[in-house]
Amino acid sequence: MRGVALAGSLALIPLVSACGGGEDGAPANGKPVKVSNAPAAGVVAPAKIEVIAGLAGCKAEIRVEADELREGLCHTEKADYVITTFPHEKFKQSWLDAASMYGGTYLVGTRWVVSAKPEMLGQLRARLGGTVQQLRGSGPTPAPSGS
Repeated sequence: MRGVALAGSLALIPLVSACGGGEDGAPANGKPVKVSNAPAAGVVAPAKIEVIAGLAGCKAEIRVEADELREGLCHTEKADYVITTFPHEKFKQSWLDAASMYGGTYLVGTRWVVSAKPEMLGQLRARLGGTVQQLRGSGPTPAPSGS
């Protein structure tokens, strides 16, 4: 029994020492550590509409409550936000595929999408995380003018 415990603990030594840092707090492998500014809500996503609305500075009014998605609208002095959450990523992707027909700019996170004026999405991204995505419209184009 002691032999098994000793072998198990010896097997862990390389793993533990590989995680340790070098001197001066530098990583043992000599590579610099990349640190990014985490959004204020980094631990929130996938979030509820109410949480996202709170971070946007408003209270959501739920407009759609369905198996595939929930959608809420909230209003601030600067912008209106449409917040859509999904129980699974596949529903979010289907929603984005359908929305791409119309185009637009959206803030997209894990199982959620926020619609607002494009200039407001960057500010909201600092609090929520996610990525700003520009979807291209594929609808009909205007007929050429007869000039």
